[in-house]
Amino acid sequence: MLLVYTQKITPRLRYTFKHLITRILGIPVDFTTKIETFIAHNEVKMSYAKQPLGDEFFVRSHDLLFEQGVGEVEFKVLKWEEVPCFFVTGEKSTIPYDIFAASFYMLSRYEEYLPYVKDEHGRYTASESLAFKHDFLRIPVVDIWCQKFKKVLENRFETFNASDYKQRSFSYNPVINIPIAYAYKKRGIIRTLGGYLTDIVRLRFSRFLDRSAVLLGMRDDPYDNFEEFVALHKTYKTNAQYFFQIGDYSTYDHNISVYKNEFIRLIKNVSDYSKVGLLASYDSFSDIEKLKIEKKRLNTIINRPMKRARQHYNMLSLPKFYRNLIDLEFTEDYSMGYHDTLGFRAGTCSPFYFYDISMEIQTPLKVHPFCMLYSGKLETTLPNDEIMEMLSETQKVNGTFIGIFHNVVLSENNIAWKELYINLLKEFSNE
Repeated sequence: MLLVYTQKITPRLRYTFKHLITRILGIPVDFTTKIETFIAHNEVKMSYAKQPLGDEFFVRSHDLLFEQGVGEVEFKVLKWEEVPCFFVTGEKSTIPYDIFAASFYMLSRYEEYLPYVKDEHGRYTASESLAFKHDFLRIPVVDIWCQKFKKVLENRFETFNASDYKQRSFSYNPVINIPIAYAYKKRGIIRTLGGYLTDIVRLRFSRFLDRSAVLLGMRDDPYDNFEEFVALHKTYKTNAQYFFQIGDYSTYDHNISVYKNEFIRLIKNVSDYSKVGLLASYDSFSDIEKLKIEKKRLNTIINRPMKRARQHYNMLSLPKFYRNLIDLEFTEDYSMGYHDTLGFRAGTCSPFYFYDISMEIQTPLKVHPFCMLYSGKLETTLPNDEIMEMLSETQKVNGTFIGIFHNVVLSENNIAWKELYINLLKEFSNE
């Protein structure tokens, strides 16, 4: 066990140390404000304060973990052995940066509580973030800092060996968004006629022919790839998670009616062999009553409590959306990432509990951060090098690599994404 001496044990301090030391490194941690207790402790220990007590393992603390609320924070991002870091500690400190305050800043999404320029949908964009501005968006810095801290700890204490504690292992977790279950079928007469009219007006004759072929039973619907998903996951012994959008039709939500029997059967069938979650509609982002209705619909269909959610269009606004999830008893979220940019939004590839800065509490909502999301475009080339680099960094720290895909990725027109999806399954097969 690691004992931490500090002059004040705050919710922020307890949250951060528990996550970094126990959840990521697997090392039990406890805290004390009594000097005599700290001195008497014969196992691994460190002090976290403004000044050291003696020649102990000491990390000079930044003020962030002892404050409340939010305010302007001064930054000077430097390098700790080629890894970006901030909150310099000074010469007396055993490590050169206060990785605990820096990690809290990243994990709590502190910067998203401050004023920022929103995009057309009201979203926080990657370009506003510290990680983007200082070019460390595509590495899980929090997890890397933890590994570096562990090495320093092992070098300082001869009797300490991190391998004596439970070590986590790398995992690959594909997530399938289903904003539209079928491209053409089961859409109703009015929407089908409207689709034909749009195809004609926009001169999309190939789409007109595809629509006709599907509706006449001459070919399969290009979005109906669920049996292929099942076969792939069975072959490579991989468990994926599926998130269904079942909100009402609107400007940004175009799924078929949740009252269509075939759609209901599809959700039931998928939930029999995979974990299922709610892809919360665009409109539910600002309306908890709509979110409540959608959760109830999915609960009724799968006949068990729904605990997982993702926000459609990645309409993540903190802390409002997470508070809504908590109020409706969701326990897991998969929205922590950027809609159009690769990278680790919270600086981590490890699941973590959402800390509500406004209320200064750790909440029961576990956040599963993703680092790549299918853009919805039929690119002929993908940023494979960048994706493989993020994958490599995640493997180095034994983290969790989460990619967000759509059911459309297995369509014949989506060759690049289909190859990526299958190659990742092959690479991380559980056989």
